[in-house]
Amino acid sequence: MIRIGHGYDVHRLVQGRKLILGGVQIPFEKGLLGHSDADVLTHAIMDSLLGALALGDIGKHFPDTDEKYKGIDSLKLLAYVCDLISKNGYGIGNIDSTIICQRPKLSSYIESMRENIAKVCNVDISKVSVKATTEESLGFTGEGLGISVHSVCTLVKF
Repeated sequence: MIRIGHGYDVHRLVQGRKLILGGVQIPFEKGLLGHSDADVLTHAIMDSLLGALALGDIGKHFPDTDEKYKGIDSLKLLAYVCDLISKNGYGIGNIDSTIICQRPKLSSYIESMRENIAKVCNVDISKVSVKATTEESLGFTGEGLGISVHSVCTLVKF
């Protein structure tokens, strides 16, 4: 049996925060605002994995009202989600994500993001796709106000 999940997340870009995507710290004058490390890529991936099994979303599992998640590394949260997927008798077939971001350019960081995600999910890197695109200066991402990510995954029954 195969299950498909979709995830979407968005965070505002602000001064005074680190920019972390897929567990990679990217040099930039702004970072993403959020309760955790605000890793929008990892958040969208988690939502797609949870959604594939109708297990809710990251807000249900890691509420931003809980201080234990303040500033937490989102890869640690992803590890929890992957364990939950496994406990439900499923493994990851693939993950495909698209980062929507006008600046900074992300191409030189994509492989490191894929490696981090694959390692935490305990899958071969060939099962993890991360892409980045701009919106031709249109909308909130195009204006540099934030970054959004779409993620789709397949889960396969053991």
